[in-house]
Amino acid sequence: MQTATDKSNEVGLDDINIVESAKTKKAITAAALGNTIEWFDFGVYGYVAYVLGKVFFPNTSPSLQLIATLAAFSIPFVFRPIGGIIFGFLGDKYGRKHILAITIMIMTLSTCGIGLIPSYESIGIWAPILLLIVKIAQGISVGGEYAGAAIFVAEYSPDRKRGFMASWLDFGSIAGFLIGAGTVSFISSMVGEHSFAEWGWRIPFLLSLPLGLVGMYLRNALEETPAYKKATENAEKKIPFREVLTTHKRSLWVCVGIVVSTDVVYYMLLTYLPSYFTHNLHYPSNRGEMVTIGVMFGMLFLQLFIGWLSDKVGRRPFIFAGSLSLIFLSYPAFMLMTSGVESLMFAGLFILALSVNMLLGIMAATIPALFPTDIRYSALAAAFNISIVFAGLTPTVTAALVENTGNLMIPAYYLIVFGFVGLITAFYFKETANKPLYGTAPIAEDHQEAKELLEVFHENIEEKVQKIDEKMDELSQKREKLVSQHPELK
Repeated sequence: MQTATDKSNEVGLDDINIVESAKTKKAITAAALGNTIEWFDFGVYGYVAYVLGKVFFPNTSPSLQLIATLAAFSIPFVFRPIGGIIFGFLGDKYGRKHILAITIMIMTLSTCGIGLIPSYESIGIWAPILLLIVKIAQGISVGGEYAGAAIFVAEYSPDRKRGFMASWLDFGSIAGFLIGAGTVSFISSMVGEHSFAEWGWRIPFLLSLPLGLVGMYLRNALEETPAYKKATENAEKKIPFREVLTTHKRSLWVCVGIVVSTDVVYYMLLTYLPSYFTHNLHYPSNRGEMVTIGVMFGMLFLQLFIGWLSDKVGRRPFIFAGSLSLIFLSYPAFMLMTSGVESLMFAGLFILALSVNMLLGIMAATIPALFPTDIRYSALAAAFNISIVFAGLTPTVTAALVENTGNLMIPAYYLIVFGFVGLITAFYFKETANKPLYGTAPIAEDHQEAKELLEVFHENIEEKVQKIDEKMDELSQKREKLVSQHPELK
């Protein structure tokens, strides 16, 4: 007979979270806007890096100006784990929506602040110092942003559509980059190169303010996620974060592997390559921008398709495919990009974009599913932001290596190394598609789907119990054999 405790632990139809599609869409829009602002800044920063070098580091050579500007981009990544730890802890304690409202506010103000900093000619050494301070503040806020947004979307998404729903998060990233790069190109063409270098570069950064205000309004209007509310209502026992390092060691390493292998190629493609084309390949900046923007438009739609397809075939095949693509196609891609032929250059960029999409299209749906609700924000933010430190150094390290060696294939070798990181991760990764989030009851879109998910949930439990029973029988037989060999244990 079942005891009262057994009954209280049963998962029935009332335990299935049913989330209306309208609420899911609102959650996705509010979460994706933060990513849009983050990557709006990255898109603008990457495309005006050559101008910022002249504004903030005028007394150095063009090569050192570029490296110094990219370093100002990369150094804040060191501070992202601090933001991840702070906002991760607060997000698990006080809820997801409140922390996401705070992070988008800090991120918006710091991005806007870049456009308000006077030049080196006006205030001297304080100009680059202020740039670094603002970028550090931005890094701390972003430390809690992506992890929180990914969790927010994952905890609002039905299990059977989590891949597609979460793919909109990085759709926002790519869209933000496109809007940023497009804004730079538009303003530059309207005011002319000279005026753009004098004052026009400030406009794109200032435009982040209205975007951020809209994002803050949408996030404040949302309800807390169903998974977090249920965990709070049940007053589940909190897991000390130090136990995460032992209890969830495999999940932490898998998270690190996915994030590093994805974001290294992401930052290479979106942040470093615009400067690589202009500075190293001497390609006209406006032409390079148009080719890159064209590839990014293709990535937008491919991102959503891969997210949708991962709900059908799983996330693991895409981690394998994206990693193998980096290993075997990175060198050919850079051979095409350095050929000097625009059509071949476009083809090389498309190969890298495809590699990015295969990994990025499943990342936001995958990494929140690795950890239980109580420590999901803390664990994911810590693992994600420690990983992102390595990825964020990609533009600076690659630029320095290319300058010191004169070898234009260095970026390809760099990507190949991290392709192997992704491949190893794929071997250790356990499939999460169409399954509930770790330690969470299934999430459905309607009542009928809730019934279907409950049946599948119970079937999975039955399979696990059967495997345990088989293991127990095997251990029992081994025990009897050992006991039979001992005179006193018979």
